Amino acid sequence: MIQKINIAIDGHSGCGKGTLAKYLAVSLGYNYIDSGAMYRAIAFYLLKNNLSIEQFIKNISKNSEFKVDFRYDEVFEFFNIYLNDELIQNKILSDEIAKKASDISKDKYINDFVVNLQKRITANKGNVIFGRDMGNTVLPNAELKIYMITNPEIRAKRVYDELKETNNNLSYDKILKNIKENDLWDLTNAVSPLYKAEDAIILDNTNMSKDEQARVALTWAKGVISAYK
Repeated sequence: MIQKINIAIDGHSGCGKGTLAKYLAVSLGYNYIDSGAMYRAIAFYLLKNNLSIEQFIKNISKNSEFKVDFRYDEVFEFFNIYLNDELIQNKILSDEIAKKASDISKDKYINDFVVNLQKRITANKGNVIFGRDMGNTVLPNAELKIYMITNPEIRAKRVYDELKETNNNLSYDKILKNIKENDLWDLTNAVSPLYKAEDAIILDNTNMSKDEQARVALTWAKGVISAYK
């Protein structure tokens, strides 16, 4: 039996963390966990049940029914998020949910709840989780930690190229400005700032294709796995 490990991926938004996490999870047959989507799930839960953050926090000990998991759709090659076995993937994509998720992510008690939930989900090996502080806070003992870096200008160009055909009002300069502002917030927010774990491997994909970064990361993962046989 091949020994399973836990893989934590951190980095700024737009570095391709989700793409890499999906590739590794599918390639290795591991669980996929999107930290950001979990905040959206809580936002959906609050709005659906007309709860305030305070009410949710007050009843956190009673929220054992709050179960989040990700399931792979082989047809669309995508991991969908489920809340208490309800498919909510398309229900958490609205601007209202995004704003609510952003607001609650700044709350220390909500953040602590999410971290504890992630720790429970990853208690058994065989997980790929990504976010801002996975390698330090959620999985400090992860066998493989990857810290992703991509030049802000490259990230802005990727976003611009992806969206320009459907958005004529798109501005590369505005995208770059937003990315730099988000990067600063990632590093300085008081609740869960982004920072590299000391034992994380840096993956600078600025000049890499998706396939190239995937091959590099999978080689790292297989190397670590083989060491634990």
